Amino acid sequence: MYIYVTIIRLPLITLQRPIRPSLRCLTTSQFTFPTAKKLKLCQAMKIFSSLLLASLVTTCSAFVPLNQVLNATPIKTRGRFAALKMVSRAEKENPYMEELKANARKIGGRGRGILASDESNATTGKRLEAVGVENTEENRRKWRELLYTAPGLGQYISGAIMFDETLYQKTAEGKPFVDVLAEQNIIPGIKVDTGLQNMFGTDGETATQGLDGLGDRCKAYYKQGARFAKWRAVLKVDDRDLPSEKAIWENAHALARYAAIAQENGLVPIVEPEVTLGPGAYSIERTAFISERVNSIVMNWLNRYDVVLDAILLKPNMILPGLDAPIASKEEVAKYTVQVMKRSIPPAVPSIHFLSGGMGEEEATLNLQQLQKEYPDAPWSLTFSYGRALQSSTLKTWSGKQENWKAAQDILVKLAQANSQAQLGQFVEGTHPDGKNAPVFISILRFVLGGCMRLISRQAVEVDVSIAQRKKSQKRPRCK
Repeated sequence: MYIYVTIIRLPLITLQRPIRPSLRCLTTSQFTFPTAKKLKLCQAMKIFSSLLLASLVTTCSAFVPLNQVLNATPIKTRGRFAALKMVSRAEKENPYMEELKANARKIGGRGRGILASDESNATTGKRLEAVGVENTEENRRKWRELLYTAPGLGQYISGAIMFDETLYQKTAEGKPFVDVLAEQNIIPGIKVDTGLQNMFGTDGETATQGLDGLGDRCKAYYKQGARFAKWRAVLKVDDRDLPSEKAIWENAHALARYAAIAQENGLVPIVEPEVTLGPGAYSIERTAFISERVNSIVMNWLNRYDVVLDAILLKPNMILPGLDAPIASKEEVAKYTVQVMKRSIPPAVPSIHFLSGGMGEEEATLNLQQLQKEYPDAPWSLTFSYGRALQSSTLKTWSGKQENWKAAQDILVKLAQANSQAQLGQFVEGTHPDGKNAPVFISILRFVLGGCMRLISRQAVEVDVSIAQRKKSQKRPRCK
């Protein structure tokens, strides 16, 4: 016995679908009319035949034995839940998955944060030279040793991001830095991107490099002791039209590819879509809008590459106004930062580690504490991944002098403790250990610059208006 098979979406429309005995056949679960799923196969076939006759269409597909139709396995089409199934398969097949999730939870634990010490040799050299220290490999090693061997640092720091050179370095006694960190219960991490490259056809925008050979590098880093990785994408904001769609999509795509490769090789990926502040007096609302869009597109690409969100860490920027605008209050920063995170970051992500770019040391601590007050029941741990906010005063205190070693380490631990207290909502204002009033200076400088820019803009507008009025007053003779 043979049966005629086709697909009907409307009574007078048929879509031809050839079927061969070697292929899977349709079942009632794939019929589009509403009652098919509730009927038995034979009843569905009767309705199907009547609809076919009513359509008065005589297209021919193929004839398939009825027993093959009855015993056919349903076709597994890619539906809206396919991504969930694929992530589940990725979780099953990845031998590192349980370790990845455990490390992500540990790094994002309450009351602790990340020490970002992954500056390149060139960047580290500039900072060393600023305090009178020559940029040599030995001096860079000493500086890292000062950071990692600070007594009690592990009580407030859960992870340390390292540069490639640093990952393989040792203390003066010959102990690898990764072992020094492990003894303090600090998980070693590694920066895996190779820097920024200008994008063709854009207004100075950049794309992050380093995907070539990334899998092999991740394997080597894991073998050396690293357990998480970091990739930084920079998206420049201005008061006109940056960042462009081209830059957003290019960097989001690269972040997703990196995260998938890192998880495949046992490293928890830190995803860092940094919306960096540029010149201009644009509002905090503009930064919030752009950050929300960037985060949403990044999450979209992470899902496309089947990245397990339970095993990643996010490192975004706090929401701040333009560099030439008056500095925002901590309440305003917290309000817009929380709003952006709630709208764009799934609760599956264990923790969000904010960077300290554009803020002074005390300002970063106060803003972090205000986030806890703004959203005390956040599904993620809202914590920190600070570089300059932990290192600036420490480096100035050390200045390359051995006699300042202990004092510099004390400053580092106190700074880490202050941010740990802020993450728990327990920091007391006015007790910040930097002692330099850096945030006040930065605030005054930004306010003065912002006032100058607004004055220049106002004068430019007045000039334009006066020119327009003068042109308007000059009557031109009409053409006859």
